[in-house]
Amino acid sequence: MSSALVAPDPPTILTVDDEPSVLSALRRLFRLQGWRSLQAESGAEALALLASEPVDLVISDMRMPVMDGARFLELAREQHPGVARILLTGYADISATIAAINRGEIHRYITKPWDDHELLLTVGDTLARRDLERRNAELVALTTRQNEELQAANRLLESRVAARTAELEQLNRMLETSFEDLDRTFMLTVNVFSGLLEMREGSAGHARRVATLARATAARLGLGERECRDVYLGGLLHDVGKIGFPDRMLGQPVSTLSAEDRQRYNRHTSDGETALMPLAQLQAAARIVRQHHERLDGRGFPDGLAGEAICLGARIVAAVNEYDGLVHGSLAELRHPPERARQMLRGGVGTHYDPKVVQALLAEIDAQEALAQADRLIDVRELRPGMTLARDLLSPKGAILLAAGYVFDARVVRQVCDFAARDQLRLTLHVRQEAPPATAPGAPPHEQAA
Repeated sequence: MSSALVAPDPPTILTVDDEPSVLSALRRLFRLQGWRSLQAESGAEALALLASEPVDLVISDMRMPVMDGARFLELAREQHPGVARILLTGYADISATIAAINRGEIHRYITKPWDDHELLLTVGDTLARRDLERRNAELVALTTRQNEELQAANRLLESRVAARTAELEQLNRMLETSFEDLDRTFMLTVNVFSGLLEMREGSAGHARRVATLARATAARLGLGERECRDVYLGGLLHDVGKIGFPDRMLGQPVSTLSAEDRQRYNRHTSDGETALMPLAQLQAAARIVRQHHERLDGRGFPDGLAGEAICLGARIVAAVNEYDGLVHGSLAELRHPPERARQMLRGGVGTHYDPKVVQALLAEIDAQEALAQADRLIDVRELRPGMTLARDLLSPKGAILLAAGYVFDARVVRQVCDFAARDQLRLTLHVRQEAPPATAPGAPPHEQAA
């Protein structure tokens, strides 16, 4: 047989006023709300009721003989600090009201004559606040009690402190490893997702090239590790809004789009931001995605931002995206030689692109080309741990397996060799001659694997 649920006791409100008509009006108003009402015609009578009855809220008039509302509420605060306090006051009582606020620490005050609806809202809010404070006090008391019990238990386990400390240190190491694994999985998931987008669009490698070059450019500009990582993610996902494009637009150079398709194209930045915003780790990247087609002169899209109003990460991705599109032919029907692409970037400085970004980008391109000249081509069977990949490693279908700059370890060497043997591929790789360089800010090796 189930027992009936016991309803909580209604809140109790003590009203204090030397006018019986006011007390009567308030009593009728509160009873309609199901609240228990107590009345007192003086401060002394009210203090006696507070001492004998459980009260949640006191509402006191300001002007009363013998003991005014300010003095009564001051005493109520001292003797019963857990009871909420509201003052009824006239417009002419401003100085007395201030005194009540300072001395009685009242929670709210209501002017006479009052509006029933507003008064009920104020009382309801005050009761709710008082209930939250009571619950919080109960939780604090419970926490305090539990802490005391825990301290007592710890005192009984003093002989095992050393073992416990070692166990906690091991747990912390496990948590750190788990966090690194989660972060690695997150970056791998973003990379895989980016690759899937490119498989649909038919532009394998574009996002990876933009992301990697944008991150290196950000490092040249002195951005921190977190900002470089956000630039990398923004570059990797800058075209995520194109996922909704119809098939006819996929892989088509921007310059050849119809007017209707061009309008659809111009929405992909805001669509991309919308897709990424729910993920807290991609908030900064989402901003870059939205702004990477803005122009320095304010004639870009989708918001027409200009100059410093465009975040630096978006200004970096914009220039890198333009360069890669020119060199690989995704912006126009023709591919441009790297030197011609450089000239076109310089021509857009001050209108399309930030001068300092273009300067850093061209310096990074020059540095990478200088490194590439020292690369050597090896068969996959010559691959050894510690070697650095100089160029993207692509599958036969054009998908990036590993990104340039990846430093091989024994596990990945085995995986690459097994991949080539299983699919009977003659796989060659470009590797750097020199020792692996220090990892650029924001570019841990696990982020570079496809």
